[in-house]
Amino acid sequence: MQGVEAKQLFGAKAQGSPQAPAPYGSYAKGCFGGGVMLPETGPTWQAMRLSRNRNWGHPETIDFIKKLSAKAAQQPGWKGLYVGDISQPRGGPMLTGHRSHQIGMDVDIWMRPPKTLSLSEKDREFISSISMRRANGAYVNSDWTKQHHEIIKAAAQDRRTARIFVFPGAKVQMCKDEKGDRAYLRKIRPWWGHHYHFHVRLSCPENAPGCVNQAPPPAGDGCESAEQWVRDILNPPPPKPRDPNAPKPKPRRELTMADLPNQCITVLQSR
Repeated sequence: MQGVEAKQLFGAKAQGSPQAPAPYGSYAKGCFGGGVMLPETGPTWQAMRLSRNRNWGHPETIDFIKKLSAKAAQQPGWKGLYVGDISQPRGGPMLTGHRSHQIGMDVDIWMRPPKTLSLSEKDREFISSISMRRANGAYVNSDWTKQHHEIIKAAAQDRRTARIFVFPGAKVQMCKDEKGDRAYLRKIRPWWGHHYHFHVRLSCPENAPGCVNQAPPPAGDGCESAEQWVRDILNPPPPKPRDPNAPKPKPRRELTMADLPNQCITVLQSR
């Protein structure tokens, strides 16, 4: 294992480890044992892109998805949820894509309202979600609905949710439209991309001493900072002058097993 990119080792595992469920490390530098697979199809969800084998998570994450999808199915025009990436069977760095999603506590939910939950495996490889953004993410477009607001709100109000990433225009729109309790808005944070899906990050589960939570969001509803993101999209600030003597940034290297918690070796080797 020494010197081998961790993504090659974790990407080769097709099944979860036969261990008690436990996440180790942080969202972008970790793994998890005892992973549970989200069934490919349920009464109110379908897992997408099955060829990736990324519909695995901690049991709390799988439970969260099932409950949120049931709430989504109560919204007009929604049969439930199309679920994107959760994690690989044992987490860890992914062969392609995300830097996070490593401990089974992250999940991407498609913005596309499911009209059917009978998509074939082939359908799920080729159907795409739909973008909700306009003006490079400064605003929502005409596909954004009250139902999107209510589903993301329900996700944020789950006590297990640490934060939700959406594009800036969606956060600002939700801030404008919310007339009731605004406390949940603190968990909804603007981030690049996230206009085809929203990304839910759950807190470390109880009794998981090896799991490292992200620092909590700043106090307040976060609406003002989201509005600043939008202003910067519409009127980008001038680039900062480059220091000719500054060292060139080092390219981001791939993680090896030495970068991950020691428990990840046991997770990999468990049979």
